[in-house]
Amino acid sequence: MVLTFSTDDFAKALAEHDYTFQAGSVVRGTVISHGSEGVYVEIGGKSDAFVPLKEAALGKIEDLAMALPLQEEREFLIIREQDADGRVLLSVRRLLVKALWEQLTQQQADHAVIEVKVTGTNKGGVIADVEGLRGFIPRSHLSQSDDLETLVGQTLTLSFLEVDSERNKLVLSEKLANRSRAMASLEVGQLIGGTVASLKPYGVFVNFNGVTGLLHINQISKNYVDSLSNLLTVDQPLKAVVVALDEERNRISLSTKVLEKYPGEMLKELDVVMADAENRLKNLESVLAESDL
Repeated sequence: MVLTFSTDDFAKALAEHDYTFQAGSVVRGTVISHGSEGVYVEIGGKSDAFVPLKEAALGKIEDLAMALPLQEEREFLIIREQDADGRVLLSVRRLLVKALWEQLTQQQADHAVIEVKVTGTNKGGVIADVEGLRGFIPRSHLSQSDDLETLVGQTLTLSFLEVDSERNKLVLSEKLANRSRAMASLEVGQLIGGTVASLKPYGVFVNFNGVTGLLHINQISKNYVDSLSNLLTVDQPLKAVVVALDEERNRISLSTKVLEKYPGEMLKELDVVMADAENRLKNLESVLAESDL
């Protein structure tokens, strides 16, 4: 027996299964009415499509008519294909979330800083609202981490540590943002005043203006330094000159040897060098030119 498949049969088959309304695809539609549980949208199907309240916006909806006004035409994401009545389920929220992740990924690449409000805490840090997404700031990346509860409700300026849409992971840093802003205001040849944060075998970390710079052991004096602990102590005030800025790696390099009038002066008369640092800075360009930095 030979089976025939007419043009009418083909049209009927297409109508029964509309391939343009597949889950995951984006369609344009017009808002035609509001209901207590969501919004009805005309997308050209057999029945009006429906947007549930939780899918109508990125954040909490205060006024549905403001979020999706009547007769507004826009794009929607299909999250469920046609049911038995031919109705398609749509989402605005998921489209906005996708666009937001793309925006945040670009901001991370641009080393941008953002301002967000702290909404809660956990044992590891604080939680912030990032335009409707949940962001996390580890305790170690907060400028003030003693009493996390006092940060709730505050607005922090943050940089990005990790932006991963696939794992829904957004990690931010206040310290990195402070460092980025400080670096933007610094320039090579600038004198800074701070305190010794820590002593390492390879040099000294100096805190200033909320950030930390490295005073490498080779940059302390033009003479060999055999013992940092005999020269400097933690919390000791110290002045130094910015000699290098690495914005890509967020590193600030400092020097005190450029302030010396003779090799080894930092080792013999550190207080004299510190007291006269501003005056010595006036001749820094010529000193730098003669040094082996």
